[in-house]
Amino acid sequence: MQRCNILFICGSVNQTTMMVEIARHLVDHECRFAPHYADGLMEAAARHGLLEWTIVGNRHRERAREVLRRHGCRIDDYGGQLDYDLVVTCSDLMLQQNIRSKPIVLVQEGMTDPETIMHKAVLSLGLPRYLASTSTFGLSNAYHTMCVASEGYAEHFRRKGADGRKLRVTGIPNFDDCKRYTQISFEHRNYLLVATSDARETFKREDRRKTIEHALRIADGRQVIFKLHPNELVGRATREINRWAPEALVYHGCDINPMIAHCQALVTKFSSCVYVGIALGKEVYSDFSMDELRRMCPVQNGGRSGENIAQVCREILHERRLRLAVRHITPSREAV
Repeated sequence: MQRCNILFICGSVNQTTMMVEIARHLVDHECRFAPHYADGLMEAAARHGLLEWTIVGNRHRERAREVLRRHGCRIDDYGGQLDYDLVVTCSDLMLQQNIRSKPIVLVQEGMTDPETIMHKAVLSLGLPRYLASTSTFGLSNAYHTMCVASEGYAEHFRRKGADGRKLRVTGIPNFDDCKRYTQISFEHRNYLLVATSDARETFKREDRRKTIEHALRIADGRQVIFKLHPNELVGRATREINRWAPEALVYHGCDINPMIAHCQALVTKFSSCVYVGIALGKEVYSDFSMDELRRMCPVQNGGRSGENIAQVCREILHERRLRLAVRHITPSREAV
């Protein structure tokens, strides 16, 4: 196959590392990477630091650049350096103007938010999808293919309104080989781990005292460790934990996966990290139905999801090349 140009649009650290893993299987093509960006007023607001709780915020962009620089990736900040044959992105909540005419592969990152009143309002009133956060992920139907974590998630997105013909169950990088996290050391053992949420930072309601006390009841005397969400206000969250769980330990800015691998129990609210706990057979608690989470848990394929998604990209590029070739050799109506 001829060399093609592929743009990977990143986001959080998790989303960015997923994009890097997919591109690792496409080295015969020109792969470039953009931290997540927006258009118009949204982009202006992001540049002025008004959207820091989202993946277009300056903090997320700089973290994405750090990951990309560490892996030696070529960065194209707003996707304007090349004429791209394919775009691989981690979000369709707002589709950038300069990719709308391109074939798009949408890659599921992990769990999507609950369907709240805002979710219903967005769909019924035709409001911008990003107003309902990730509960509307995958509903643009503007992509060629969406790569999803499991058959359970394929059914989940079909129920929500996604075109089932566009869904491919590939597994998703970072959640498809959870056993590997057991090989990474962590300084504690046999504790209850609490993965906190960024609900308050994203304008949702959370009673943090209730969350902490709930975790302490489940712990029943076991050591409790809190791992703060990357978007959280660290000072506020730490003060709250010190007040209502003074014996607990608090971690932030580190990888949660080895912490899950070595814990006895995991308490979450709406976090994709719950799937690591489920895959590793941990005692798990979530605000979602556990039966539903087990049904949707990402397939464990030994880390082959990046390669699977890359194969989807190759198929689309091949299809596009054939379509362009046919268009080139088919005479126009005026020439007949």
